[in-house]
Amino acid sequence: MSSCWRGLASCSLIVLALAWGSAAAQTPAPGGDTIGELVAANHVLAKLKLLDAFGHITMRHPGDPQRYLMASSIAPALVSEADIITFDLDSNALDARGRPVSIERFIHGEIYKARPDVTAIVHSHSQTIIPFSVTQTPLRPMSHTAGFLAPAVPVYDPRATVGPSNLLISGQKLGKALADTLGQNTVVLIRGHGNAVVANSVGLAVYRTFFTEMSAQALLQARLLEGPITFLDPEEAARINDLRQTGYVRQWELWKRELAGN
Repeated sequence: MSSCWRGLASCSLIVLALAWGSAAAQTPAPGGDTIGELVAANHVLAKLKLLDAFGHITMRHPGDPQRYLMASSIAPALVSEADIITFDLDSNALDARGRPVSIERFIHGEIYKARPDVTAIVHSHSQTIIPFSVTQTPLRPMSHTAGFLAPAVPVYDPRATVGPSNLLISGQKLGKALADTLGQNTVVLIRGHGNAVVANSVGLAVYRTFFTEMSAQALLQARLLEGPITFLDPEEAARINDLRQTGYVRQWELWKRELAGN
């Protein structure tokens, strides 16, 4: 299959379609990602304790931006290539073959619809984040690893859409409202539940998820000290974001190497 990619003009679409299942791990996604990267991201997020038995990461389909890839509804630490399912942007599973699908897949489908620039999304229940979703204290960037939190981290409350609920984003209506609340930002909190983090690559999505949690921890610590707190200004945040579009790679590669070492 690798030689086929080097000489794509000589390969028919039929051959590529038939080869998809066995070669998925080597197929590049829009940001250069592969199915193998998506599986590794599940494991890294679990190892970092950002995901436990719940939560998920997705990426846009390598060959069709109107689809996305997501593991079946199992613990992220257990995900393998065989667990990856293709969904359309309405979050209908196209090849489930009896595998269970996540009730909250609509987080991903609706954000991908609204944000063509996004190619990877993480949904976590990061515990340090939740206090910022139920209080009047906004999550704001203070450090050089947190520029992506600017200009804002909005909070979505499902009650605004459906009234009292189980707080899960379990349908298109809720998913669309969440995507609308996210807007052009990078992180959106879900009241009493968790967050969603977007990026243009799987590795950057993992990086941002980790440093969203670290930023929340740092802000809670700073609020215990004598203030006022000095936050990043917009220009600083913009310069940091420009740097981290590629600068995250060192951290991402380290996490994967550590994972392989275990």
